[in-house]
Amino acid sequence: MLTALFVACATVFLIAFFSYGRFLERRFEIDDCRRTPSHVEYDGVDRVPAHPAVLFGHHFSSIAGAGPIVGPIIAATAFGWAAPLLWVMLGAIFIGGVHDFAALVASVRNRARSIADVARESMSPLAYRMLLVFMWLALVYVLTVFTDLTATTFVEDGGVATSAWLFVVLAICFGFSLYRLKVPILWATLVFVPLVFLAIWAGESLPISSQGLGSWLGLSPAKAWSVVLIAYCFVASVTPVWILLQPRDYLSSYLLYASMLLALIGILFGGFEVQFPAFVAWSAAGIGPLFPIVFITVACGACSGFHSLVASGTTSKQLDKESHARMVGYGAMLVEGLVAVMALTTVMMLSPGDALTGKPPLAVYGAGIGRFAAVMGIPEKLGVSFGLLALSTFILTTLDTATRLGRYIFEEFFQLRPGPARFGATLATLALPLLFALMTLKDAQGQPIPAWKAIWPVFGATNQLLAGLTFVVLAVWLRRTSGKSGFLWAPLVFMIAATLYALVLLIQQYGLSLIGGIASVLLALAVLLIVEAVRARFRLVE
Repeated sequence: MLTALFVACATVFLIAFFSYGRFLERRFEIDDCRRTPSHVEYDGVDRVPAHPAVLFGHHFSSIAGAGPIVGPIIAATAFGWAAPLLWVMLGAIFIGGVHDFAALVASVRNRARSIADVARESMSPLAYRMLLVFMWLALVYVLTVFTDLTATTFVEDGGVATSAWLFVVLAICFGFSLYRLKVPILWATLVFVPLVFLAIWAGESLPISSQGLGSWLGLSPAKAWSVVLIAYCFVASVTPVWILLQPRDYLSSYLLYASMLLALIGILFGGFEVQFPAFVAWSAAGIGPLFPIVFITVACGACSGFHSLVASGTTSKQLDKESHARMVGYGAMLVEGLVAVMALTTVMMLSPGDALTGKPPLAVYGAGIGRFAAVMGIPEKLGVSFGLLALSTFILTTLDTATRLGRYIFEEFFQLRPGPARFGATLATLALPLLFALMTLKDAQGQPIPAWKAIWPVFGATNQLLAGLTFVVLAVWLRRTSGKSGFLWAPLVFMIAATLYALVLLIQQYGLSLIGGIASVLLALAVLLIVEAVRARFRLVE
């Protein structure tokens, strides 16, 4: 059953890419005769045309991160795998893919400007300012959650930490080979991709001591890694995209492709059966009711507002031709949906009483990849390390991209000129994540918990509400430019309703705590933005 289920999901995604993807192209009147911002406003730093395979790797690596793995595993162990699987399939095809594709095209048609800037022209200056604040806060949560998740992974497995940093060095060398030495991308790929996999073996042989790093910085190992990761984010964010961002994202995509291949082979030939129940409960302790919690917990695998920030922040500045938008925008979302399905299979294989069901999502995922690797004769421990490296590499990608996007938004909000201002804007964006990383956060009962676990509920709600608000902006923009916005209204209403309800539940659960206060601010911002959108809609009618 596991094999048939996975193959069926992959087939449905493939059909959707060629059918609904082409429908979206017609609806947005894609035309390669329009020159993209990467050519019209080329600057050699942020606006650089990229080969579609390289850009797909960047975009996919940036939007994937740990989201399509952590969220589905949390939801499946709490509620059963059926509801998350249904949401991933329908959400990725009809909501998330549309959201990502539309955000990319809208940004490209508006000189690669952010969705907030599109809102300023389509709605009002007030909507623009509020959306910038909302987007910036969402990125702060992304940085906080994924910094803590990566630090936790590095503490648990020093070999993964070594491999991750070796990978960064290889990515820089790959970038110089491609852009300065003019090595053809095929030859560079044939050299550097095997070296990336060799780094996995090297990491296991030379693990970094987290205790030593913690002692050197005078912090706990996890907090020490968080500080190092935030320092990395600063450096990576202010360097030209061709040095690290583009080459690293391209190479890291091969890690995920390989992990997906391992999962596919394991599922097809491993003889694994579905053991975990499809349905567990309508409500889970400490999490909440199935609706709307499934829809904010499973974000990146089905629909994610963060994707619009990537699409309109970095990807639109590197798109070579408009026709590449379907593969990069819509296609990457469908592949991410398949990653979420893969993550769900690591839960489906577990028996209901398995000790892994109470472990962190990364442990469940790593164990699943290890079992899939064993089918090919690869030692299970090495398979686990590979799975964790692939995941941590994607998280590093997300951290870098989120910091860069936060820098763009900060510069845009305060009307800062590009150049030296990027250093101050980057520092401002990383200040709150650093503060969260050094704090001890608590749950609704006052018990200390990891930062990612404390922030995840409000991160999920913020992320999905951002997707709903992006749909609002896109619907108004499309109405102004072509009038063909009807297909956006169903996903718009669903995402807004589900996430507003989730924020209300969070406020009730956390009260006057930090999380409850953040949820209250976000709810107020969202309501004001919706009011602005309604006013803009009526102005169009008049």
